[in-house]
Amino acid sequence: MGDDCYIQHFVDSDPSPERRDFRCGLTTYEGHKGTDFALPSLRAMELGVNVIAAAPGTVIGLRDGVPDQIYSAENADQVEGIECGNGVVIRHGDGWTTQYCHLEQDSVSVIKGQRVAMGAVLGRVGLSGKTQFPHVHLTLRKDNEVVDPFAPAAESCGAPETEKTLWLEAPDYEPGGVITAGFATKVPEYADIKAGTAAERDIDVTAPALVLWGFGHMAQEGDVFSLRLMGPDGEITQNSQPLTRNRALFFRAAGKKRTQDEWPAGTYTGIVELFRGGQMIDTRQVVQRIE
Repeated sequence: MGDDCYIQHFVDSDPSPERRDFRCGLTTYEGHKGTDFALPSLRAMELGVNVIAAAPGTVIGLRDGVPDQIYSAENADQVEGIECGNGVVIRHGDGWTTQYCHLEQDSVSVIKGQRVAMGAVLGRVGLSGKTQFPHVHLTLRKDNEVVDPFAPAAESCGAPETEKTLWLEAPDYEPGGVITAGFATKVPEYADIKAGTAAERDIDVTAPALVLWGFGHMAQEGDVFSLRLMGPDGEITQNSQPLTRNRALFFRAAGKKRTQDEWPAGTYTGIVELFRGGQMIDTRQVVQRIE
């Protein structure tokens, strides 16, 4: 968590048309009923990431066979009524259930009526149903009412009860952050960043340009996304841009064209930082050897 996966959205704890997560932040959207554990790219999904049972229980519902695709207006009719995509529902007793959505097509590995242990593999993280990024959506319910596992007893966001969670080890709260970063010889296409193919591994000293890019999530208007590219001889370029609107997912890039015969051979470092209210809330560093 925070390295090669992250939480994109928490439960919306505000009953009004506004949105608030359990910390009174904006890392959610209106009416969201679960926790979204996201992967950084489609490539990570294709490599295969297991979805496991958060607690022991009995499988009482499942669906498989829904195609993995990025949700859009063009395919919206294909997922109407099956927005969860491929999923599993587990009953834990005493009115508690967990629901897992957006699993990869044909990956569900349990059957209805099966008893599963905590940590049992249910399937793999996918892109089925109403989703635009690979993730597993986890909804916890008690007597059919949604419960936020981060703040099960809280009556409002930021209440003292938010210190009591249902996790054995609660994931850290991040109000937004840097998902990944990399080097390229030109500004990459956004589709390549989301696919996980934007980072160029073999860059030599004759590259026409050096570009550092960063991919982030849950930015707010006024946040500053900073990119700094350092070479063997010091800083090559630095760019800090305030964001003009809220963005669930976004990317920025900064670079410099080659103005000499060759780039100096050696180690190049990229530092990507997200600032909010003058405070850094997340950072990621990448290193590239250029010969």
